[in-house]
Amino acid sequence: MFADLWLLLLGFVAGILGSMIGLGGGIVVVPVLTFLGFSPQLAASNSLFAAFSNAIASTISYTKQKRIEYLLGLKLGLLSIPGTILGAFISADITFSVFKMLFGIVLIVSSVYIFSKRKMESKEYNLSKQIMVLAVAASFFAGIISSLFGIGGGIVFVPLMVIAIGLSMKLAAPTSQFILLFASASGMIAHAFFGHPDFYQALLLAGGAFVGGLIGSRLSLEIEEKKLRIFVSAVMVVAAIKLFIDSLEDPY
Repeated sequence: MFADLWLLLLGFVAGILGSMIGLGGGIVVVPVLTFLGFSPQLAASNSLFAAFSNAIASTISYTKQKRIEYLLGLKLGLLSIPGTILGAFISADITFSVFKMLFGIVLIVSSVYIFSKRKMESKEYNLSKQIMVLAVAASFFAGIISSLFGIGGGIVFVPLMVIAIGLSMKLAAPTSQFILLFASASGMIAHAFFGHPDFYQALLLAGGAFVGGLIGSRLSLEIEEKKLRIFVSAVMVVAAIKLFIDSLEDPY
């Protein structure tokens, strides 16, 4: 039992970074658990508990900072739920090698997003019928990614809100954390239905992620973001390369 206490620290670090970059702590938790031999189902389901806890803490802090668009977040969050259920269902049969390869791709995409997100520019706020059709499809896809890999849908939601809908970056990342409340909660329930998580390990991760989320949302106003983005992006690329190599060495 005590041998698992390191998960508290992992959740804490993931919570800080996840809150600051708007992607959820799973982008840190899942690679570490995967490298340590956790099955794809266990890594993703445990990570969702941390993501949910991190989202609660971040939402509390960002609410005080008045940086969340609640109506938009509620719409996108609810639209992601069907995708999270499908993602949990797919994860039940995914192999280790396929999971590593696909998650490596997710890490590469995430690193590109993190490195370039300051270059994203918001346009005039737009929720036309055409944009809402795009939002429905994007939210469903983000839900699948969130539940299948145990991460937030920030790599989909933030560009969607900034580039397509016209929300400022200052509001998009916090709103993404609010959306994650719905995506991670439904993913947790779906994974629990399939019997994937280890609840003790998941709660340790969640406890650390909650505290980390509170700290990360405050640090987001103070820390020099450029250096953080470069560091996190570099770590993700290295982790992705390691996952690609491992997937080739373990084809089954």
